[in-house]
Amino acid sequence: MPRIVRFTQYGEPEVLEFVEIDAPEPGPDEVRIRVKAIGLNRAESMWRRGDYVEPVKLPARLGYESAGIVEAIGQNVRHVAPGDAVSTVPAFSMNDYGMYGEVVIAPQHAVVRIADGVTFEQATAIWNPFITSYGAFVESGAVKPGDFVLIPASSSSVGLGAIQMANLVGAVSIALTRTRAKADALRALGAAHVIATDEQDLVAEVARITGGKGAQIAFDPVGGPAFEQLVAAMAPGGRIFVYGALSEAVTPLPMLAVLYKRLSIEGYNLFATTTDPVRQKAATDFIFDAVKKGALTPVITKRFKFDDLVEAHRELEKNQHVGRIVVEV
Repeated sequence: MPRIVRFTQYGEPEVLEFVEIDAPEPGPDEVRIRVKAIGLNRAESMWRRGDYVEPVKLPARLGYESAGIVEAIGQNVRHVAPGDAVSTVPAFSMNDYGMYGEVVIAPQHAVVRIADGVTFEQATAIWNPFITSYGAFVESGAVKPGDFVLIPASSSSVGLGAIQMANLVGAVSIALTRTRAKADALRALGAAHVIATDEQDLVAEVARITGGKGAQIAFDPVGGPAFEQLVAAMAPGGRIFVYGALSEAVTPLPMLAVLYKRLSIEGYNLFATTTDPVRQKAATDFIFDAVKKGALTPVITKRFKFDDLVEAHRELEKNQHVGRIVVEV
């Protein structure tokens, strides 16, 4: 019998448990997938702790991104067939579906056929990392060639995706990381500049890099006390995308600086793109094409076996990795 992963209480990785199930039959608009790989996201760690933007209904499944082989399809599914290699795009609530499992059910609108030349592991490392920044940078038209883009939490998979996406559109990526420990790795992975925010003056460094102009874009998943410095480092008319709340501290809003600089602060997530069929197709086509051309490269830093998924979550929460953690099934 195939196994899935669930939890019945919030807490540390140890709350995750394996449960055997009968292989479920897909509904009319669903796809059953024999999973080969799972990509871990920080959102799933927050979900497990009950700290996500959406209330969690216990007992809960979890997982946004998996890749594998289609086993069965519902009667309304036309775009994939049994035997196809597919992956899942974050386009659903984890209260409804969870991709941590040996066999999973996914809604058809979240299932895409994997492009030729893309492996199962790579297919679990491209959607959240690249669609998140694609929507903010490319689809919105916010980032222009020559813009300076601040990227906090730059060693995360989404941060690395944002570095690459900024570079792809001709912007100048400025990776923010707490210490110099990851600086060389970030430069090797494409960051034009790296600022260690615990060791350097963020505002002064941004002024130096930009010739005193400040950054046009910030792409922030952190918030918290550092947000005030982020605002101070922005250019007049700049735009801050807030797509996460990794800091548990209060986020200050320096109103006078925001007003003086005429800054735009925008709450953002990828679901507006992924849940719209036309926008999702444009995003996935763009990303597959860029991956095949080598313009975007999924960064996989560590691999775990499915039986070691709890340990994989422990590794996720150490915040020491650079890139995506993948679980092989």
